Amino acid sequence: MTILAFTRAVSSRIAQCELTHLAREPIDVERARAQHAAYEHLLSDLGCSVQRVAGAEEQADAVFIEDTAVVLPTIAVMTRPGAQSRRAEVDAVAAALAAYRPLAFITAPGTLDGGDVLRAGRTLFVGRSTRTNDAGIAQLRAFAAPQGFTVSQIDVGGALHLKSAVTEVNANTLLVNSAWVDVRQFREWQIIDVDPEEPAAANVLRIGNALVHGVAYPRTRARLEAAGCRVHAVDVSELAKAEGAVTCCSVLVEL
Repeated sequence: MTILAFTRAVSSRIAQCELTHLAREPIDVERARAQHAAYEHLLSDLGCSVQRVAGAEEQADAVFIEDTAVVLPTIAVMTRPGAQSRRAEVDAVAAALAAYRPLAFITAPGTLDGGDVLRAGRTLFVGRSTRTNDAGIAQLRAFAAPQGFTVSQIDVGGALHLKSAVTEVNANTLLVNSAWVDVRQFREWQIIDVDPEEPAAANVLRIGNALVHGVAYPRTRARLEAAGCRVHAVDVSELAKAEGAVTCCSVLVEL
């Protein structure tokens, strides 16, 4: 199996990004770009073919490409981001994905951010958040059902996106911050809780049997490793100031 990892460059305007839960602070653009390059190199080392989608300097949040698409085995659903300033990001990503999947599009009044969609087996857990609304979830459900996927809606509190609070570790296990999401909704999965001192540590990117995780969360990483996980830590501290994390910076397409 080949895995394509689509990414986008860090804009020089990233400090003007959308923020919901964090206070704005200076972002070192060159350091953010170096961290992003290291992230791309790690994806390549883990066997991905990294494909850069053309950048757009005027789009401050474009590096967080995950929010523009939900890729399933036989279709790619192009989102309509909840932040109006981000909606122009979708077109370039759609053009890149069109070579690999038929496309479907979320339309008004629906909003959907890819960061609110967690694929676990044949279930799509979708967070209803400040960025994703009921209409967007309903449209995703209509697109996903013919592909054999069930959509399960989850209310998100305290975090920007669902995948800030829960991500997939393996086919049977989820990494969760139970303060931000109700774990009773994941009865069929084993749960690893983040360390209480690292509330933002629930975001991991699974690539095969490997996990990509922010270097800022050593306590939670120790929990993952104790459970037998192979974890690769990467520094995304500058991107985190823009409410970004490791899943945010790529869209994976399996061929």
